[in-house]
Amino acid sequence: MEKRVPRILMGKPGLCGHDRGIMLVIMALRDAGMEVIYSGRHNSPEQLVDVAVQEDVDVLGVSILSGAHMALCRRIAERLKEQDADDIVLLAGGFIPPDDIPGLKALGVREVFTEGARLDDVVAFVRRAAEERLPA
Repeated sequence: MEKRVPRILMGKPGLCGHDRGIMLVIMALRDAGMEVIYSGRHNSPEQLVDVAVQEDVDVLGVSILSGAHMALCRRIAERLKEQDADDIVLLAGGFIPPDDIPGLKALGVREVFTEGARLDDVVAFVRRAAEERLPA
């Protein structure tokens, strides 16, 4: 039996319209052989989680540049629990102060990639996280 390809949902919650960084991550993940769905900009946390559940993704990655990362990630994590989908790996990236990273991880964000993160590091982490969730 062939192993299933990791499925990743990437999205931009909130009002931030800048998507250059997330597009680079999406291309790197696709080039690494993963199936990536981009939900676009201006999604609500609820919309992102609903799409993640509907599409049966392994990883939900969000890019937040607006400064609202704590509130948005809290709502995403709560919605994942409400949908009994908190096994979906939640990742965050963007302009996130280092002091906020422990708080995000306490909410359930598995990893945080700040500006300047290496694409190879993001791809390697997403691959490991997705494979942990995939059945053997």
